Amino acid sequence: MADYKHGEMDITEQTKTFNGFVKFTTWSVAVIFFVLLFLAVFAA
Repeated sequence: MADYKHGEMDITEQTKTFNGFVKFTTWSVAVIFFVLLFLAVFAA
């Protein structure tokens, strides 16, 4: 079994994936908010 050394793993792909997920979630929440706002203002 290989010796585990904390902090030596390359996590660039995981970091990019997480940052993409956060960006996608932020934009999705903003779009949903503005759609709801639009419906609240212009709905009959």
